[in-house]
Amino acid sequence: MEKNTRSIRIECPKLLITRNESDLQWLIGSPFFPPLTIISTFRCIHSNSSGPDFPKESEEIRTLLLKGFDVIGALIVGKSDPEKTAARAVEAARKLKKLLTGTTKLENEETIGAVADPDTGDIRFFLSETESSTNFELVNPVSYGDNPEKFVWESGCLLLCQLPIKLPVCYPANKPSDAESIFSRAIEAVIAKFKDPNVVYLVKASNRASLDVVQPVILRGSELDFDAAVANIELLDESAQNSEKKLLRCAHFCLKSKSTSQLLSAENADIIQISVLLNRSEKSPKCSAPAVEYFPAMDETRLLIVDFKLEVLCYAVQGIPLMHAISKLIIPGLIDQLISMKKMNLPYLLTQNPELHPYHFCPPGIAHPVTVIYELNYGETEMKQVDARRSLHLRLGLPFDRPLLRIANSLDLSIKSRSSNLSTRKAGSSLLKDVHIGIPGSGVSGGSVSLVQGSYEYYHYLQDGFDDSGWGCAYRSLQTIISWFRLQHYSSVDVPSHREIQQSLVDIGDKDPAFIGSREWIGAIELSFVLDKLLGVSCKVINVRSGSELPEKCRELALHFETQGTPIMIGGGVLAYTLLGVDYNEATGECAFLILDPHYTGSDDVKKIVNGGWCGWKKSVDSKGKSFFLQDKFYNLLLPQRPNMV
Repeated sequence: MEKNTRSIRIECPKLLITRNESDLQWLIGSPFFPPLTIISTFRCIHSNSSGPDFPKESEEIRTLLLKGFDVIGALIVGKSDPEKTAARAVEAARKLKKLLTGTTKLENEETIGAVADPDTGDIRFFLSETESSTNFELVNPVSYGDNPEKFVWESGCLLLCQLPIKLPVCYPANKPSDAESIFSRAIEAVIAKFKDPNVVYLVKASNRASLDVVQPVILRGSELDFDAAVANIELLDESAQNSEKKLLRCAHFCLKSKSTSQLLSAENADIIQISVLLNRSEKSPKCSAPAVEYFPAMDETRLLIVDFKLEVLCYAVQGIPLMHAISKLIIPGLIDQLISMKKMNLPYLLTQNPELHPYHFCPPGIAHPVTVIYELNYGETEMKQVDARRSLHLRLGLPFDRPLLRIANSLDLSIKSRSSNLSTRKAGSSLLKDVHIGIPGSGVSGGSVSLVQGSYEYYHYLQDGFDDSGWGCAYRSLQTIISWFRLQHYSSVDVPSHREIQQSLVDIGDKDPAFIGSREWIGAIELSFVLDKLLGVSCKVINVRSGSELPEKCRELALHFETQGTPIMIGGGVLAYTLLGVDYNEATGECAFLILDPHYTGSDDVKKIVNGGWCGWKKSVDSKGKSFFLQDKFYNLLLPQRPNMV
């Protein structure tokens, strides 16, 4: 590509620009994308007086970043000379990449050096074409993609390899200090096996939501190509027909066509399952019984078994041949993860080995998954785990007031039918979820819509065979709110029944024991007591003297949805509703409220609920002059506050 046609393409929702002078961020791309395409950024979080702590940075990013993505540059926030700052960014990116790839020289690899002004946020991109080059080309124009998920997943897929290993380590009883070196040699032997000609890689489609039947394919270690660089691999198009198994495209195991309604995301991506087997008898001239070799120890020996549960996830485009997908993505991924777990095990080798498990996440704002290894010896609320998650939130630019990297947030790669993820029902639950998605607009001209953030379940009258018609609307609104906290992983407390809600109010002394089992109404204040007792959630309460005053609170409600994002309970007279959003035109004052009505008594049919107006936009006064909110009743609005936690 000619220099004057070069351009930077940014396919991430945002670049993590901060006001922090000298802030350094790694630019992430992929050899499968057009050159100079930035898909995400990772913040550098380990540094010392001389600059980035490259060994620490490389160790963490090697675990975090899926094979199929790589570091293509760096960005520095600063006001000094742009070209000199870009040179520092390029130098840092190349140092990191050498550690990540285990090479001492990068052959003709273009590297981006970006400079951001801390005051304006303006970014200038420079390009260094080779490691020996001292010239930096200012690259213009810069284009921003509007659908990063589509860009990544329209032709992308995931490769998954799960490999449990029980590694025996024998060491002299009188020289326990030898255990570490023996353990390291055992790890090296396992790594060598991944490239053994007799190793068999079984490739099969996973989670295929289709009637197509695709037979598994077996590739042997002798059929793999370990020499070709990923950037030089020739991708095959749909017209390529090849009878050799090793040259089959990954697309062979992907859905040929997808529903137009199917979301393009990591959660719905095609997954190709790869299993590792060792075949020692492939060339044996005759059948024979298994043989056991005995090597007696000359001295007293201790036996140590170290458990590894490797789970490697890689990104690939559908045009890559299978042999390259395994040799250049899966095997390097297995090696890196095994080495990372080895380092985490070494300090505790002769004591209690940490229980390590990889998890994969696709947090909001990042179009591709990341991998994290957690120590399950520690509970999720223990400080070691909390500190680890805070560090990850900092690196990925995630907010610190919501749990996005807890185990419950991880991608579920075991679901058999990926299409079930698109259901309006929560897996394992008979309740409808997120029924407001796809409803007609509010009719507010030029308004700004602010909505609930995340998922909730719809609770309403007569559910679960329990007759609460006429008195249970606030209970149902509370259940919907608690379901939101559960689905956002702030709490694992079950959604309480009416009786359990009443019991909570009795336990704190707000109600007499006779209240349990009654059909008495509750309001916003009682809901706040229950949320505090069961979840530790605090609430803000807004009072208005009349339903006609509610539009005056739209600006405040919009701010709540933008900053807190929790459902709101509205109580007035004997009626309670759940508020999911507002559409507000600040210039004209026109507004509408997105109401989820708990008074619905029918079956859980989304079409029936939406068409009947049980979930929809309501104006304070409609086109016929009818008021939705009562003019002669005061209203309390309960605004649950999002806990400050990760």
